[in-house]
Parts: sequence; C-alpha cells; structure tokens
Amino acid sequence: MSEEIIIQNCSPTLAGIKTGSLFAADFANKRNGIESLRSWNAILRQKGLRALPLGAAKERTLVYVYRISQLRSDLQAPDARRILSERGYDCACPERCIVHLVNRLKNEPGFPHEIGLFLGYPPGDVIGFINKEKCRLSGMWKVYGNEEATAKTFARYKKCTRIYKKLFAGGRPAERLIVSG
Repeated sequence: MSEEIIIQNCSPTLAGIKTGSLFAADFANKRNGIESLRSWNAILRQKGLRALPLGAAKERTLVYVYRISQLRSDLQAPDARRILSERGYDCACPERCIVHLVNRLKNEPGFPHEIGLFLGYPPGDVIGFINKEKCRLSGMWKVYGNEEATAKTFARYKKCTRIYKKLFAGGRPAERLIVSG
C-alpha cells in the first residue's frame, strides 16, 4: 500500500480532523497485504492511529484507517450508542464494535449503514440515511441535518487533502504528515 494511496484517501484522518477513512487497496496477494498493513501500523500506532482490513475480495482489500481516541469518543455519543446497540454492537469497547462491523460486512447482505459512525459522520446523518429520509446535501456522505456546517466540513476535508497531496508531491513523506493524537 503506497504512501500516495494513504495520502489520497486518508489525509483528513492523518491530519486529525476526521475520525476514520475507508478505501479499497489492491494487494497482489494476502501476504503482501498483511505485511503492508503491519508496516503502516508500526508508523500509525506511534501517532494514535490504526489501519485494519475490514474485508477482502480477490486482490482488493477494504482498509479502515482510524484515530483510536476519536473513534472511542464518537462511539460514546448517545445517538451513536443507540444506533449501534440496536444492531447488536457492544458499545463498551470500540475494538469489539470493529469486530462486529467486520462480521456484519462478511456475513450480511448489503453494506451496514452504521459504518458512517466509524468514519466520523454525524449520527443524525447516519439515522437519516438508515431511515431513507430526504437528503439535503450530498458530498463525502449524504447530509440530513446541518447542511451549512457539513458543507464547511466537506470544504475542510477537500482543502486538507489538496494540501497533503501538494506537500507529498513536494517530497514530504506521509509519515511526517501524520499529526499525533
């Protein structure tokens, strides 16, 4: 998994302004994928982040990069806890929540809509999506609540990614772009 892929897909998470990022990575084989994730985790752990495979199909692996402390905080919000509890998650432990999410991805048809909570989406937007409400704005996710504030968040994420890509293209390694947290 190249630095460029990490920068392209995870800049706001690396910068500490977003809880998590999710992307598909191409690995020539399972062993290469495991080694790549181990290598990245050696770097990420020092800064309070982790990278996990959430599932795989052929040579593509769904990779989740997240900030441990932010995820813990996000999943403790009352609305997030309610959404997750209704779907069988053990909200006492973020790691158990991730294991449950992996099992849902693996064993259930479709994509579990609550995954947005693991990426830092507002619980109100996750609920709106689950309930198939009328979307007010569409960007990195579908917005059902505060569209003005979320539009600003989308702009921050885009600006962050643009800056990170520019710094990386200028020779700054991804490791030096990760904010501790």
